[in-house]
Amino acid sequence: MSTFAVGDEDFLLDGRPVRLLSGALHYFRVHEGHWEHRLGMLRAMGLDCVETYVPWNLHEPEPGRYADVEALGRFLDAVQRAGMRAIVRPGPYICAEWENGGLPHWLTGPLGRRVRSLDPEFLAPVESWFRRLLPQVVERQVDRGGPVVLVQVENEYGSYGTDLGYLEWVAELLRGCGVSVPLFTSDGPEDHMLTGGSVPGVLATANFGSGAREGFATLRRHQPSGPLMCMEFWCGWFDHWGTEHSVRDATNAAAALREILECGASVNVYMAHGGTNFGGWAGANRDGELHDGPLRPTVTSYDYDAPVDEAGRPTEKYWAFREVLARYAEGPLPEVPEPPARLGAPVSGTFDGWAPLDGILEVLGGEETVAPMPPTFEELGVDRGLVRYRVAVPGPRQPYPLGVTGLRDRAVVYVDGLRAGVLDEEDCFLPEPVAGPALVDLWVESLGRVNYGPRVSEPKGITGGVRHERQYLHGVRARALRLDAFEAAAVGKVPFGPASADPVPAGPGLCRGALDVAGAGDAWLRLPGSTRGFVWVNGFCLGRYWSAGPQEALFVPGPVLREGANEVWVLELEGGAPSSMELAPA
Repeated sequence: MSTFAVGDEDFLLDGRPVRLLSGALHYFRVHEGHWEHRLGMLRAMGLDCVETYVPWNLHEPEPGRYADVEALGRFLDAVQRAGMRAIVRPGPYICAEWENGGLPHWLTGPLGRRVRSLDPEFLAPVESWFRRLLPQVVERQVDRGGPVVLVQVENEYGSYGTDLGYLEWVAELLRGCGVSVPLFTSDGPEDHMLTGGSVPGVLATANFGSGAREGFATLRRHQPSGPLMCMEFWCGWFDHWGTEHSVRDATNAAAALREILECGASVNVYMAHGGTNFGGWAGANRDGELHDGPLRPTVTSYDYDAPVDEAGRPTEKYWAFREVLARYAEGPLPEVPEPPARLGAPVSGTFDGWAPLDGILEVLGGEETVAPMPPTFEELGVDRGLVRYRVAVPGPRQPYPLGVTGLRDRAVVYVDGLRAGVLDEEDCFLPEPVAGPALVDLWVESLGRVNYGPRVSEPKGITGGVRHERQYLHGVRARALRLDAFEAAAVGKVPFGPASADPVPAGPGLCRGALDVAGAGDAWLRLPGSTRGFVWVNGFCLGRYWSAGPQEALFVPGPVLREGANEVWVLELEGGAPSSMELAPA
């Protein structure tokens, strides 16, 4: 058994000063079959520690119903087998460019801005969750022979609020649940963030992508002693749909890493390997300096321009970082692991079945509700997916503009069964007026809940109402189609019709097809001519695709594929059914 402590200037392992050379790798963004390889890549780059968040909403999709909480423990066991230490960041809020910052929709829906505070209705579910989760961490702490050396209190709280009593409560809860290793907070190196996010007696760390000397000087003004650590060294960045792919020069990033280490500090490279937002779990941000502007949803790839790319391959940045880190390693670095198996050869295929959205909704949808005003996604119990809102325009009446107030995030609108347009927050009225009587369907999709800033916990769907001219239309029927309803047994009951290439089915719907694979391994999936939707391979949801770019293909982990026939489902939400699919080696 070992001890790990915070000294006056250094971390102390069994009383001996140590520097943590850590890298972020989120177990929930990497297929479990790839954990060992990715950890080996980090170890060979020169890192001796791994950091991971824990997404509450992934593991507790409904109050009291837990889903594979033990995955964290299995990952920490893999970390130990790799000969590395671990830093755990359990939240309850994590940001991480993850749906709702990791907070469950069933909690943020009723509480709204009361989350992340001392509000008792927030604290009670947090305590229940931590008491379920933390045994996975506690039994794997370094003083019990495990790899865990640090545990975080909340996450970047200084970017959000000033309720220090809440942070102290979280710290006390962690201790009460058995966490005995040192606790820490992490915030941007700015006075207001460190003031709002630091807790007496808990180590404060800083997050930045450059300017280490200036950042640590600010941290020292708030914390005169204790180890210096950059808990998030942003070596790259994430992408939003409809923007350019974010890239950071390898030489520039390596110089910034070198500066951190020359300050005598510990570091956590964020991200060392980003992975993928499988399952539609990508979050979103609000644009603007104060993070309250237009919605900017995050792409499925979480490549992050990291040293180890989305497919697990070393990049130019990897070799540059390895050269820097080798100077601080105890002995020679391990050899870089061989990559996992790649798909043996490119494969293409077509679809043999297609079902329209209405038909899918009849089989996989939830119960229809009727209310004067549209219910939000949270009120319908929807985390990821879409909702069909149906409302009648009375008549006779002359044509007037028809639109939506409080739309989040995107609606494909049909009037009397004919497509009338696509609405979003910034363009929320149809281009042509609508006369009555008419039947209006609005298929609304959440593009990801906000994960950072003051608008965390905002609801999804239609949060205002449907308007004809200035008049609200009442009597709204709503029915949800959740992503987690797409399971093999359920999809098998969908009444598929033919999906011939000529003519291609005109509207959105679910396509079914198969790819015949020889030499299963990591691959990229492309859908030529598709617009926006989700893809499953053998029942595993790869995530969202969207022709808005910059992402052009979805990563398919080799363990998801099998020799021979592989079933593919494509849920197209905006355009026509794709005519083909292409699988290429990663």
